[in-house]
Amino acid sequence: MDGILPLWKEKGMTSHDCVFKLRKILRTKKVGHTGTLDPNVEGVLPICIGSATKVASYITDSGKEYIAEVSIGTATETEDADGTVVEKNLSEKVITRKQVLQVLSSLTGHITQIPPMYSAVKVNGRKLYEYARKGIEVERPERSVHIHEIDLLSEDEQFQGIEPRFTIKVRCGKGTYIRTLAVQIGERLGYPAHMSHLVRTASGSFVQNDCLTLDEVRNMQESGILEPFLRPLETALDDIVEVHVEDNAELLTKILNGQVLPLHPIFDTEPEAVFSEHGRAIAVYAPHPEKAGLMKPVKMFLANRGEEGENVGNN
Repeated sequence: MDGILPLWKEKGMTSHDCVFKLRKILRTKKVGHTGTLDPNVEGVLPICIGSATKVASYITDSGKEYIAEVSIGTATETEDADGTVVEKNLSEKVITRKQVLQVLSSLTGHITQIPPMYSAVKVNGRKLYEYARKGIEVERPERSVHIHEIDLLSEDEQFQGIEPRFTIKVRCGKGTYIRTLAVQIGERLGYPAHMSHLVRTASGSFVQNDCLTLDEVRNMQESGILEPFLRPLETALDDIVEVHVEDNAELLTKILNGQVLPLHPIFDTEPEAVFSEHGRAIAVYAPHPEKAGLMKPVKMFLANRGEEGENVGNN
């Protein structure tokens, strides 16, 4: 079984829990997820199976879309609703729609974030949440992330009360922490804040309507109708330019063999390219990092399909 399974991760499960259950359902070890979702978050989690595990990193690095609720007035240790409250402002607040829109605009584009202590980011070889659970505070490196767009979904003209809330839709690049973004929104409004609810509605080209739950996967697998539902691994490569080589037998053979080759003209404008035969990806090539004028394979697909290979993904 090979392909990409768009899974709807339900609340209460880790991404690794989903992989563990799917390995049992599908009776294969070659299963990898494409980006961690916290247990209290539901949403789109593409799962790579078989040879498709080789493209997991492309989905992990692709854009994401979230719908989040921002709660103003309370800050928590984990920056979400599950954490211990560390700061509270009990004043009556009146925040206008215009103020919120201005803050959202100021946080669009390239911004800097400091990962929360309760996160899987590694410092000195250990995950931050491992330090946090022991009460150890460590210096966290700033990271630059890209926010493509933030829409204010709540229609109120004012958000008022002791703890006003509003809902936003965020389209962002890899590595963005939405709970940290909620805190940053609060800071720019002048109050402590946290993310009180989150749903991932898209990951790369996969959206909510594409997804199956674990129960649906189990039932379809038992009925023998799951495999046609899987997306081909090429779906993960949609953002990379494609070069067709079916009409060039010599080049096709060399690429199938994973040879280092003279640089293709496509690399005058592109950092990577997918070489394909009749729509099936053979390999992803990139300019050779050490040898000018040459290109080398980054990923090989067609020659290895159906064979045992690596199991990748954040698991």
